[in-house]
Amino acid sequence: MTFSKSFPEGFLWGGATAANQLEGAWNVDGKGLSVSDVYTFDINTPKERWLDQWLGMTHAQVREAQDPNSTKYYPKRKGNDFYHHFREDIALFAGMGFKCFRMSIAWTRIFPRGDESEPNEAGLKFYDEVFDALLSHGIEPIVSLSHYEMPLDLVTDYDGWPNRQVVDFYVRFATTCFTRYRKKVKYWMTFNEINCVKHHPYVSVGVIEEDNPHLEQDKYQGAHHQFVASALATKACHAIIPGSQVGCMISYQMLYPHTCHPDDLQACEEMQRVSLFFSDVQAHGYYPAYTERMLAEKGVTLQKVVGDDEILRLHPVDFVSFSYYMSSTVSANPEKLEGAEGNLITGGIRNPHLPTSQWGWQIDPKGLRLALNQLYDRYQKPLFIAENGLGAVDTVNPDGSINDDYRIDYLRQHIEQMQEALADGVDLFGYTWWGPIDVVSAGTAQISKRYGFIYVDQDDMGNGSQKRSLKKSYHWYKKVISSNGQDLTD
Repeated sequence: MTFSKSFPEGFLWGGATAANQLEGAWNVDGKGLSVSDVYTFDINTPKERWLDQWLGMTHAQVREAQDPNSTKYYPKRKGNDFYHHFREDIALFAGMGFKCFRMSIAWTRIFPRGDESEPNEAGLKFYDEVFDALLSHGIEPIVSLSHYEMPLDLVTDYDGWPNRQVVDFYVRFATTCFTRYRKKVKYWMTFNEINCVKHHPYVSVGVIEEDNPHLEQDKYQGAHHQFVASALATKACHAIIPGSQVGCMISYQMLYPHTCHPDDLQACEEMQRVSLFFSDVQAHGYYPAYTERMLAEKGVTLQKVVGDDEILRLHPVDFVSFSYYMSSTVSANPEKLEGAEGNLITGGIRNPHLPTSQWGWQIDPKGLRLALNQLYDRYQKPLFIAENGLGAVDTVNPDGSINDDYRIDYLRQHIEQMQEALADGVDLFGYTWWGPIDVVSAGTAQISKRYGFIYVDQDDMGNGSQKRSLKKSYHWYKKVISSNGQDLTD
């Protein structure tokens, strides 16, 4: 018996973005406000408060963002102006040899309020043009339907996903997209990082935490409605687009028990389950046995409509995709240990064996191999790495070059671990780097936290020419793709 570390023929190499972080043009061609259009940025705000909005929007902040006279800067309304640069940007992706491009459709471009009966033709036309540009370069679109972009009106007028009506609004949106783009898009994802509702319910399910006495109930009721909506969308996609593939997408942070004490192992298992519960339901088609206790201990009683369980059972996803940026350790007594400051929404304990990024994220390439094996062992479905990347401050040299060797090293180490997972027998069919071009950060709303192979001349307050230029990593990733992952040399 032999095993191979080679990537399969037709492996989908590419990059990943989200409409709310790069498109801009927030009020162009009939687009409505989304939940992400509410995030502000102030260069004078202390760094430790940059995530405050991401983790919990207030009613006052939402009302102010709806005020046309607000003078605050909302970075995600500007993005990097992909809306007007998409042909240029896609040509640059093609220059790297992209096989695929993971992107999202802004719900508010198609249904500006979310509850309309008819779609916005200008929004539909824009994505027609984007898909045509991708396909003309031989790049396969991989489309997320909901990537932190639900219409803000569904939050203010319907109280978000805990309201059953939102299921119908989403299915109408999804069906409209499947019908319109049935000849252009084969791969779809229903919800981005669906398990992150446990950390940021506002942007995930449209629930404002402030003064909410039923927060846990609303989180998981909203998640249940997303499960049903995902299954119904999967059913519709398979009917409308023969041969289509629909995936779920979770945020996956590899977790290790901090010590070999049984209590740490139990705490780690429980935290992992809270995250994997979401993909368990979508991939297996049912609520696993452990969720009964998990939900009871949170004081959650799900309200289901007759037929919900059958819908989940009949229409599970075809593949499992995930984001992977870091790992963390878990302790039964975290208050006695040093926290991992940069692990953002997930917290955790600092691992002394790992280096960290400039934003404090613990870099763990070997954790990616472990994650791939865990997920494949659990689901036995094809896997897709939807996000993986390194945010860093890039320096433009006097000659215009950007030597981001740190990004190359990060990418090389993670690809090497993907090769190991392939040799382990994991069915992995694609990888998209987050993000191939500099975009506004989801959590901190900065563009100076750069991930791209393509540099965008723009600062955190939106100033700059938005000129695109190539970093050293652009040429390195091009070589990786042309060799199908075999040439990882400098």
